[in-house]
Amino acid sequence: MANSIPCRKAFTDTLLECAKADSSIVAVTSDARGSVTLDKFAAELPRQFVEVGIAEQNLVGISSGLALSGKKPFACSPACFLSARSMEQVKLDVAYNNSNVKLIGVSGGVSYGPLGASHHSLNDIATMRTMPGLTVILPCDVRETAKMTRALAKFEGPVYVRMGRNPVSDVYEGDDFSFEIGKANVLLDGSDIAIIATGEMVRYALDAGLMLKERGVYARVIDMHTIKPLDNEAVLKAAHETGKIITVEEHYAFGGLGSAIAELTAQRCPVPVSIMAFPDEYVITGEQDEVFRYYGLTADGIYNTALKMLNK
Repeated sequence: MANSIPCRKAFTDTLLECAKADSSIVAVTSDARGSVTLDKFAAELPRQFVEVGIAEQNLVGISSGLALSGKKPFACSPACFLSARSMEQVKLDVAYNNSNVKLIGVSGGVSYGPLGASHHSLNDIATMRTMPGLTVILPCDVRETAKMTRALAKFEGPVYVRMGRNPVSDVYEGDDFSFEIGKANVLLDGSDIAIIATGEMVRYALDAGLMLKERGVYARVIDMHTIKPLDNEAVLKAAHETGKIITVEEHYAFGGLGSAIAELTAQRCPVPVSIMAFPDEYVITGEQDEVFRYYGLTADGIYNTALKMLNK
């Protein structure tokens, strides 16, 4: 089911709700209140809003200072700039100091597809998951984003979140599901093959799982919203019980979800792992869905990969 609002709007609506109940929550942004959809937050809670201008490194440093002063800052900026321009500040000011900063990267992946490589964020997960103590989360739809935001308002410690720019189809049709940082959700159960996806790729993985079911192939579809800490138990259980894994992500094939799962299974339960992600090239310029289709990151692409792995 299509949704009319993007995850970034679900995030800011929920953050405003949380900030009204907790005055220590502060939204900090780098001239991105429009991109992040923080206008309403700034208007209603001006004393809990900080604008630093186009200065992502300052954004992270100031947010760390706020955290070390007892505030709960949410540092919000386009993911491509937050994860690249500010990498040293994330490493030292946030991760090294274990600052209670929530780094919120919006319009991630190829959301800014028509703007080209300068605005793509396809290596941010690889970068952020190497930072000691830094949690990494990619919500899949608006309902999960809202639950994640409420969880982050109570969570102590540094976190990097990446979400997209455009409206996304619902994965969860109601609010009767759990969200726990570091705990994956199984959307479809099955023992023939496991499809593990993160972020906006989860909807495509679920659609592929439903298509496979119609063919008599029972895929286990897993929403791995937290890439670090990875839900090792869910991954190893899927590896043991299905024997084959497909990972799907809006990221380069190096250092992201697929790498994390391959690292784990190689050491503790070796099984074939097919990593569906972007190849080692600067991806084509185009709208997000056009880029996905070009590289086969679609429900059909996942479906065909699963059949190939199963020799069907």
